[in-house]
Amino acid sequence: MSVMEWPHHLLSLEDWIDLPETPEHQVEVVEGVLVVAPRPLPFHQSAVTRLSYLINEQLPDELWALSEVEVVVAEAPLTVRAPDVVVAPTDLVETNPARMAAREARLVIEVLSEGSKRTDRVMKHSEYAEAGIEHYWIVDLDPPVSLITYRLVEEDYEDFGEFSGVAELEFAGSGLVIDLDALTTRRAQRP
Repeated sequence: MSVMEWPHHLLSLEDWIDLPETPEHQVEVVEGVLVVAPRPLPFHQSAVTRLSYLINEQLPDELWALSEVEVVVAEAPLTVRAPDVVVAPTDLVETNPARMAAREARLVIEVLSEGSKRTDRVMKHSEYAEAGIEHYWIVDLDPPVSLITYRLVEEDYEDFGEFSGVAELEFAGSGLVIDLDALTTRRAQRP
């Protein structure tokens, strides 16, 4: 186990950019303070990969789904999150940015994991709403696998539906069909 020297002040975006990468940990910054967690377990990683792929295949060409992209939720004090899935404009993604501003994210999705449930349901729920991200979805991998969809209405998220089994959703004018049970199986859904 190695120990890196931690900053002794609230981080700025420049400080964040200068930090070394830590592939064995998931690192975010909340109100200028580093938050470090172990990387999620394989089912979580599989679900995130499959979810971003399935959504991407069904989105209109002007949108792109990505996994674990840094999103600057607030600049002062600095909050940078790395949602499990982010949907952003294709023209932005094609510039290959190191991170994006929250205003550029059209949808963020968090897949619950051990140690993140309260953060995803309470803290990120509040942070993403305050940042103006219109859509926030939460996937719970505990059986039965489920999805809760939220949409920003007058500066707060409202529950727009809870799903298990096959979720048929509308997003950005397109229909999305997601077999939630397939997120944790060896084979993905077939079109």
